[in-house]
Amino acid sequence: MTIGTPATDRCEPAAGHQPPPGPARRPTTAERLAEHQQRRQAAREPGSPRAARRRRALGKFTARERIDLLLDAGSFLETDPLVRHRSTNFGLDAQRPPGDGVVTGMGTVDGRPVCVYAQDATAHNGSVGEMFGVKVGKLLDLALQTGCPVIGINDSSGARLQEGVLSLAAYGQVARRVVTASGVIPQISVIMGICAGGAVYTPAATDFVVMVERTSHMFVTGPDVIRTVTGESVGLEELGGAAVHARRTGNAHYMAADEEDALLYVKELLSYLPANNCDTPPVLPAAAPLGTTARDTELDHVVPDAVERPYDMFEVLDRILDDGELLEVHAEFAPNILCGFARVEGRPIGVVANQPKHLAGSLDIDAAEKAARFVRFCDAFNLPILTLVDVPGFLPGTVQEYAGIIRRGAKLGFAYIESTVPKVTVIVRRAFGGGYAVMGSKELGADLCLAWPTAEIGVMGARGGIDVLFHREIAASADPEPTRRLLTDEYEQTLTSPYVAAERGCIDDVIAPSETRAAVVKALRALRNKRMALPFKKHSNIPL
Repeated sequence: MTIGTPATDRCEPAAGHQPPPGPARRPTTAERLAEHQQRRQAAREPGSPRAARRRRALGKFTARERIDLLLDAGSFLETDPLVRHRSTNFGLDAQRPPGDGVVTGMGTVDGRPVCVYAQDATAHNGSVGEMFGVKVGKLLDLALQTGCPVIGINDSSGARLQEGVLSLAAYGQVARRVVTASGVIPQISVIMGICAGGAVYTPAATDFVVMVERTSHMFVTGPDVIRTVTGESVGLEELGGAAVHARRTGNAHYMAADEEDALLYVKELLSYLPANNCDTPPVLPAAAPLGTTARDTELDHVVPDAVERPYDMFEVLDRILDDGELLEVHAEFAPNILCGFARVEGRPIGVVANQPKHLAGSLDIDAAEKAARFVRFCDAFNLPILTLVDVPGFLPGTVQEYAGIIRRGAKLGFAYIESTVPKVTVIVRRAFGGGYAVMGSKELGADLCLAWPTAEIGVMGARGGIDVLFHREIAASADPEPTRRLLTDEYEQTLTSPYVAAERGCIDDVIAPSETRAAVVKALRALRNKRMALPFKKHSNIPL
């Protein structure tokens, strides 16, 4: 017997069978770095170059260009640039751009830390899906933990239909964090494209909304749906353009000429604000030493002799504030009241002032709500409030009454009473009726309430007052006009004179206009360490 193994018994592969592969070759470091660069480049440009060029032709920047314009050069640290959606519905898995339509991260503005996110309309039109909630939610959590402001740049087609309820959940995740952060860190929304449907409510819950003329649009229901449901035909700009929200609705605090202007406004706004509610805002060197100057004495001639003549309240502010600078909020909405940020001795304050040039400085619903929200913001972030008063009262008429001026006007008084920051009030000319009360009066908690000799303080002015009190005497008089003048003089000396209010302690002093800047400076110095202990409560119930 032949000892051996026949050929058919040997360990040879059968026909058509391949030997198992050997160990896979490990990528080299150079290859891994090359892959990393490719992925990073894809994350930086998730959309096509053509889409970016088309945006620039429309006067718009890309998401990353906007962030670069806002932040200090080289300070941006991006978070989650490689995140991708995981939906497979309706072929969405064929398009999975890195970043998933939003750029998030941290950086600095003038050397101060901020968190920022910008929707990227070149990737899925910036639509919001599950990963938007994940990325922006993580960023807002980080902002709360580190105590820094958040700037959100909105430019989106809305909820991503293919992701269904997950896209709605993303909005909810972000909105919940925005509300939690309210009053803790400043939150600014910049609308730089379309912001529609449920997406509008998150920016509306932030502290400030900035829009760009002609290229920003914000609405709950779009023109096509409105036309289908109601038959009303309305254009995009007419429905929700920047001009509409800056002038009519008050939804926008500033209307920028272009995107660069919008981001410059945000940077200037941040310069007045603390990083959080436990921080102090940046302090600049004092603009000028105390002492009466030529500009101070000009205040003695600002108010006209005739009470019915208007003047510009900016003429007063220009001579009190550092460098005469006021960064207005809602400048084009409810112009009968001025709200904005300024500095006194280099320290930021909030300013509220009636504007006699518009509606004689009277308060209407829009003015009351505008000022109330501003006062509440200043109180949340420990900014002292300077109030300048020239108010004939609340605007009369059925339009205001039917629109709820009782409830909505009460918000302003409520805000002043609730606020605990230093409050200095200067009555420049008129302070009548409910307008006197809600414009930071002593009774509503002003720490120092001053009046000029030109001030008139009372239930109503002499003209209306004598008509109510003495209409019979005037009518029965042989010569009504001298009688009216005599009664008017007596009314003013007895009831509306600032010295009468000073005698009763309703104001703290009567000062010459030229003394105003020095008095405000001294008052804010004295009140710098003000503390108030309020009774425990979960929160107030402002008359919304």
